[in-house]
Amino acid sequence: MEKETDVIIVGTGAAGLFCALQLPESEKITIITKDDAQNSDSFLAQGGICVLRSEEDFDGYFEDTMKAGHYRNNRDSVEMMIRSSRGIIDLLLGYGVEFERRNGELAYTREGGHSRPRILFHEDITGKEITGKLLEQAKKRGNIAIYEHTEMIDLLCQDNICYGIVAADRWGKVFPVQAKHTVLACGGIGGLYRHSTNFAHLTGDGIAVALRHGIQLLDVNFVQIHPTTLYSKKPGRRFLISESVRGEGAVLYNAKMERFVDELLPRDVVTAAIEKQMELDEKPYVWLSMERIAKEDILNHFPNIYQRCLEEGYDVTKECIPVVPGQHYFMGGIQSDLDGRTSMECLYAVGETSCNGVHGANRLASNSLLESLVFARRAAKDIASENMPAEQKSGIQGNAAELFLPENYTDKKKLCQENKEMVRQEIERMKKEYEQQHNHDVKCG
Repeated sequence: MEKETDVIIVGTGAAGLFCALQLPESEKITIITKDDAQNSDSFLAQGGICVLRSEEDFDGYFEDTMKAGHYRNNRDSVEMMIRSSRGIIDLLLGYGVEFERRNGELAYTREGGHSRPRILFHEDITGKEITGKLLEQAKKRGNIAIYEHTEMIDLLCQDNICYGIVAADRWGKVFPVQAKHTVLACGGIGGLYRHSTNFAHLTGDGIAVALRHGIQLLDVNFVQIHPTTLYSKKPGRRFLISESVRGEGAVLYNAKMERFVDELLPRDVVTAAIEKQMELDEKPYVWLSMERIAKEDILNHFPNIYQRCLEEGYDVTKECIPVVPGQHYFMGGIQSDLDGRTSMECLYAVGETSCNGVHGANRLASNSLLESLVFARRAAKDIASENMPAEQKSGIQGNAAELFLPENYTDKKKLCQENKEMVRQEIERMKKEYEQQHNHDVKCG
């Protein structure tokens, strides 16, 4: 693996791959990922990707996003995402991404929290379709090298300037990778939770290195719980039952087979209703019924969900399935601006590991892929046009190599465990701080 590159990107999800593809082909780009390249949460995304269909829908889309985020969103970020959406879709179509069409025209669906259909999709595996095509494109680029089973365990930095990362390969060898620009696109925090829809290897590595080096974080207490994951007694990642299933008409029942909530309310509201109902029913799940969706539509729109439920012993065309809330998405992260810049020079953060304020306190369904792509592209443009700090104008300086101290990484396993614990503690600390502030605001009227 190269020990020196122009841009090092950590993560092969939608954000990392799209950022690489938007960079000039004259740039030498190195991408690393902790697992197989396709094992990112972007590949798992089922529902779809939002898009502004027309100017008439701007106010509605903006309000839906703000409302879902409890109005704690950054309004400039929300507007940037929405205004950029059509251009992102055009780029994806150019990369060969296939979305559902009806009579030759793009088809749109609706999910919880949306006031109208504005979501493009590919069956119930939209993330796989988008990220898979991006990975294919990246592998064709001669300037992009992808290394699997290679993880970032630290940053190379000094005086608030990032000079690259410290990485470990599949054999445990630890080494520095020097870069003019570093992009953290290393995903969420699901691996820190017992029940999550995320891959277990996604443990908030970006948040950990930010904590170690005093990089500004934002809203790390905002962790989204998805209302409907397939209930199972088996250990491991929970299978997501997409929001779009309810958008197409699926309903939730309690133990008495009675509806107890409007299924199209924002995720946190539906989650709270399910948790309350489970407590009342004294059961570890509630029922989800697709009886209102035609069998043909289930097989065409949700083939993956249909097949996975069959494997668990449920035929969704004939019977209800048990569902339970599970950790799904991380709205907080490394604070970034509209160009993906962090508080450290030459360090960018995009995708779920970043926080530019788009999502607020609770992400609107199907905004995640769009947000990742919009700001990954903006980060790439900023990298391509950025005036380098004087210390780096003539390339990576020799003293950057001296920042790597092998003795600091002799016990990699211990370091990784410390990183996980640091992230957990910071999430809990900010939760308490947020709750105290909220209670104070309530008392003060």
